[in-house]
Amino acid sequence: MTRLVFFCGHAGTGKTSLAKRLFAPLARASGEPFCLLDKDTLYGSYSSAAMGALAHDPYDRDSPLFLQHLRDPEYRGLIDTARENLELGVSALVVGPLSREVRDRKLFDHAWLGVGPQVALTVVWVHTSEETAHARIVARAHPIDAYKLAHWDEYRQRRFMPSGPQLDGLLLFDNTAPAEADCDALLQRILAGGSAQAPA
Repeated sequence: MTRLVFFCGHAGTGKTSLAKRLFAPLARASGEPFCLLDKDTLYGSYSSAAMGALAHDPYDRDSPLFLQHLRDPEYRGLIDTARENLELGVSALVVGPLSREVRDRKLFDHAWLGVGPQVALTVVWVHTSEETAHARIVARAHPIDAYKLAHWDEYRQRRFMPSGPQLDGLLLFDNTAPAEADCDALLQRILAGGSAQAPA
């Protein structure tokens, strides 16, 4: 069995930090090879070049132009890269907001992901308050966040907390100030087999 573990959530929630924190413990505890695939690492330079050419703003990741034309292909490439690793027997930790996909439950769909039924799927929704996320984004002072901060009232309308049927199988993780025990508990839930596994 290989594992596909998604760390999803809005900007400033600490998705990448959490995935990196759990990477080595997960590999040790499972005895399985893992790779870490972060959307910003894989596509950050490409997005900068594309948006610089198209909109003269290399750090734009939130305008309608980016969201309508580049967002989905980037996510498809991210998932395709994860799938290639899974086919080689390497489990993947995938980091990206993926908010639409969580809302539409696509990350629980083996067919949509293009992975076999033997792949255990875990979807972690990393969250914190809007105020905490905003403060973290301001503090990290990354140019990629400039559009978001300048249009915060518009951006905040896209923020949501999963509810109702969206919660089925979803692992929620409050990343405001997690204790070691909180991370250990999440690790155990991932090791237990994931949020969803297709029938054999």
